[in-house]
Amino acid sequence: MKALFNSDSILAPTPILKIKPRIAPPKTSLQFPLAVTKRSRLIRAVLDSAAIDELSDIRNPAVSTSYRNPRFSKPNQTVLDAQTKVCTGPTQTKPLNAEQAFKVLDTILKSVKGELKDEERVSNAQLGAFFTAMTIRANAFPEPTQWSEGERTAMTYYWPHLVRVLPPAIIFLADPEGSIMGIGSSIGPCFSGNGTSEMRLVGALREVLAGGHLGYEEAQGVLRDVLPLSLEGNESAAVSESLLSGFLIGQRMNRETDRELKAYCLAFDDEHGNLFSNLSCPVPVADVKSLTHYGEPYDGNTRYFRSTLFVAAVRSSYGESCLLHGVDWMPPKGGITEEQMLKFMGANTHLTPMQAKMLLEEDDLGFAYISQREAQPSLYSLIGLREHIKKRPPLATTEKVQQFVRAKGKEAIVAGFYHGGYEESVLMLMRRRGVHSGLVVKGEEGALSMTTRLKSPNASKGLPVNYCSGFRSLNVESPQAVDGVSRESFNIVVNANDYGFEPSDTPRTDRSVTRNIELGLAALRGEKGPAYDRIVLNAGMVDHLLGCDGAEDICSAMDRAREAIDSGRALDRLLSYIKMSNRITL
Repeated sequence: MKALFNSDSILAPTPILKIKPRIAPPKTSLQFPLAVTKRSRLIRAVLDSAAIDELSDIRNPAVSTSYRNPRFSKPNQTVLDAQTKVCTGPTQTKPLNAEQAFKVLDTILKSVKGELKDEERVSNAQLGAFFTAMTIRANAFPEPTQWSEGERTAMTYYWPHLVRVLPPAIIFLADPEGSIMGIGSSIGPCFSGNGTSEMRLVGALREVLAGGHLGYEEAQGVLRDVLPLSLEGNESAAVSESLLSGFLIGQRMNRETDRELKAYCLAFDDEHGNLFSNLSCPVPVADVKSLTHYGEPYDGNTRYFRSTLFVAAVRSSYGESCLLHGVDWMPPKGGITEEQMLKFMGANTHLTPMQAKMLLEEDDLGFAYISQREAQPSLYSLIGLREHIKKRPPLATTEKVQQFVRAKGKEAIVAGFYHGGYEESVLMLMRRRGVHSGLVVKGEEGALSMTTRLKSPNASKGLPVNYCSGFRSLNVESPQAVDGVSRESFNIVVNANDYGFEPSDTPRTDRSVTRNIELGLAALRGEKGPAYDRIVLNAGMVDHLLGCDGAEDICSAMDRAREAIDSGRALDRLLSYIKMSNRITL
C-alpha cells in the first residue's frame, strides 16, 4: 500500500492556482506556548499555508459563504423570501398577506416582461417552485395553510396579466387543470412537455400537484431521466428548470413516502462506478474490520462548532474507520462543511471512491473524505437550482445515507436530522442499505454534534437536541435475523451530565471556517474546554450506540476517546490525512 503514495511529496498540497495577495487566507489567531512542540508547529504550518485550490475568485476562503460558486446566478430576494413562507409543509406554511402577495406577483410580472435584470430577475426555477407551492396549497393543504384572502385578491388582479406572458410550463404548474385561477385556460390541461424525459416529468407532476405520491419505479425513472441538469438553452437540457424545481419542492411539500425516499436514495448508486468503470468492482470494498459512514447535513453549520471531522480522526486512531462525505457549499444554509475545512487546511478534496478506499486501508490513517462532486456529479449539478427553490428537497434527506465505499467488516451509518418524523425514514434507508448498525442524531443545527449545554427552557417543541435513535447488531444469528444479523433498536436522549461533563455553551463559529478549525485542532492538541468535551462525547457515544468493540461501557468508551486525543494519536491522523490525500495515486 505504501507504494501507492509519492514519497517526494511534502505536507503542502499539490501546486495551486496563483492568487492575488489580497485574498490570501488570514493568519490564524490560534496561540501556542513559547516552547512550541513539533506537533504545534505542524498545526500552525497547516493553517498558515492553507490551500486555496480553485478559489481564485473567492474574496475570503476563511468564511463559509465564500465557497459559493460565483458562476451561480443569485435568486430574486423578494420571491425567495416568499418561498421561505409558502414552499414548505402542510403545517409549517405561512400564507402571505395582501401586501406581500401583491409585491411578489408584481415582481414576477415585471421580471417575465423583461423589466428586471441580473440578480433582480426571477429565475425559471423560482417561478417553478413558487407556483408549484401555490397549487399544492390550493389543492391539498388544510384550510389554515391554504391561500389567504390577500393571496386570492392579488392573484385575481395579476393572473389575467401573467397568463399572457408566462411560459407554458409555468402556467401548467400554476393551474394544471385550468380550475384554480378562475379564468379558464387550456394551456395547463393540454400541456405535455417537450421530449420523452419532460413528458414523463409532466406526468409525474400532475400527481404531485394534486398532493399525491409516486411509486418507487416512477420516481426513480424521473430522476434518472432528468439528471445531470444542463442549463436551459443548451441542446442537451433534458427538462426545463421550472418543471424540475416544481417536482423537487412539490415532493417535499407533500412529505415524501418511504418508497419515494428510497427512489431518491438509490437512483444514482451506480453513478460513481462510472468513475473507474475499467475496474472489476463498481463500488470499492475496503479491507477494514469496521467502517462508519458519516452523513452530516450537506448545507453545513452557520452558528456552532462542527465537530465531526475531528471525531472521525479520534475514532480512526483506535481502529474505527470513518468515511465522511459532503460538498464544498450547499444551500439553503450555505454553512461550514467538512470539505471547506479540509480544503482550507490543504487536503485533497477531489478523491475518487477508489482513492478513498486506499486511504481507509492505510494502517496509520483509517479515515477519508469523498465529495459529492466526484462521486455523484448528477446530484452535484443541482446545487445552483437548489439555491433557487430555497427549501431542502428530498435529496437533502437521502444524500446523507450513502455508501461510496463498502467494507469487508461491519458497516454503520450515522446521520443527522432536524424535523421530527424523518428519523424513522432515515433509519429505514439505513436498514435497506444492509448495514450492521444505524444511528440518527438530532444534534445542534440538525447536525451530528451532540452538545454538553443545558437544555434551554425556551427550546422548541418536538424531539430535543441530543435525541438519538437507531439499531445495532447483536452478533447473534437467529431465525429472526435480518440478512443474517439480529438487530436491536433503541431510543435515547443523551444527557452529558450523566457522564461527567460539565455544562458549557457551544462555541460559536458564525460561518468562520478558520474558527472551526482552530477549535478542533486546539482540542486535538489536548486543550480542555467545550470543543474537547464535544469531540469526546460524540466519539464515545457513537462507539457505544453503534455497538463497537470495547465500547460496551459508556464511560470506558469516553476514556478511550480522551486517551486518543491526549496521546496525540488523533491529531497525527488528521495531519497524516492532509499529507497523504495529496500523495495518493491510482
